[in-house]
Amino acid sequence: MRRSVAIVGGCGHVGLPLAAALAPHHDVYIYDVNAEAVAQVGRGEMPFKDEGGPEALAAALAHGMRVSTSPAGLTGCDLVVIVVGTPVDEHLNPSFAVFDDLLQQLLGVLRSGQTLVLRSTVYPGTAQRVQDLLRERGLAVEVAFCPERVAEGRALREIRELPQIISGFSKAGVEAARELFAPLGVQIIELAPMEAEMAKLFNNVYRYVTFAVANQFYMLASERGLDYYRILHAMKKDYPRATSMPGPGFAAGPCLFKDTMQLAAFNNNQFFLGHSAMLVNEGLPQFVVNRMLQRWPDLRKKTVGLLGMAFKADSDDERESLSYKLKKILTIRSGRVLTTDPFVADETLRPEAEVLAESDVFVIGAPHTRYKDLDFRGKPVVDIWNHLGKGGQI
Repeated sequence: MRRSVAIVGGCGHVGLPLAAALAPHHDVYIYDVNAEAVAQVGRGEMPFKDEGGPEALAAALAHGMRVSTSPAGLTGCDLVVIVVGTPVDEHLNPSFAVFDDLLQQLLGVLRSGQTLVLRSTVYPGTAQRVQDLLRERGLAVEVAFCPERVAEGRALREIRELPQIISGFSKAGVEAARELFAPLGVQIIELAPMEAEMAKLFNNVYRYVTFAVANQFYMLASERGLDYYRILHAMKKDYPRATSMPGPGFAAGPCLFKDTMQLAAFNNNQFFLGHSAMLVNEGLPQFVVNRMLQRWPDLRKKTVGLLGMAFKADSDDERESLSYKLKKILTIRSGRVLTTDPFVADETLRPEAEVLAESDVFVIGAPHTRYKDLDFRGKPVVDIWNHLGKGGQI
């Protein structure tokens, strides 16, 4: 059944792929306060990298998808999808300020009979909190929580492939959520709202903890002069119980750390496994610099070229990237730090050729594909990812 769907925050990494995927099946209206992004999307230009994004955006606009900085169009929609989540504050506790401000704004345009779908990761119990607020304001709006579960950069493809979790507080809310996603042809899994909230958090925290295990193993091996990648190969080679073990690297981005801290806060800050994972993953940049100082005691006299500032390979998203934390530490412990990235828009970055020419030693911060073929001119490269296939020892 074709419905009218508004996506709040629809020009971002979560909202725009969803809007493009839904546009062939529903009448989609994007609302976003970022006027520059709205203009860009309206011209058919993707604001960020996503596999198949330009083609899908063009098709969505051809299907009549609208994009605006005005919330007025939300009133006429059957479903309003919010892709704004709950971040953590400087004390690593969930912050509801942005979310609450948005809800206060939407109260002026929502109407009874609509369904409000929460899409981004939220603190457990947020869906109930929103439901209660709407009821207190006399709005008979159904609330559903349907978490996004895609990997950034592959969102469009995975929206059309991965099972979709839906939840709601009433049969009508659940059915509206089902009608929203059913045209995509994906498997639909129904849960209670808090079950769905926890499923999303558990997924992200599991990944974060798993990355911490890999990074801790890497540190242990490196401290003893061992190449962890030789060990990892032996562990995984034709051994089915280790096939899912990841390699080490910077575990960062806008979700994993944040969601681990949200789960910790939900459990009265008694989440020892999550806090330990944070110490390991957030400590990896310092470990890298410490190892560099052991190898080059005169690091204070060297220029370090930091390659890749995005939070993961072949991405243009630098949010919460640990490359920036590594840069801060190197700024103190080395003579000079030059940074570059072919995808990230940051005025502090330098041209790649300049970094290659002026640096004494390189560190691969994000393992972009193009770095495999760079000419490092015989200079040493710190490659904890084993991106160049020469091991991960520093």
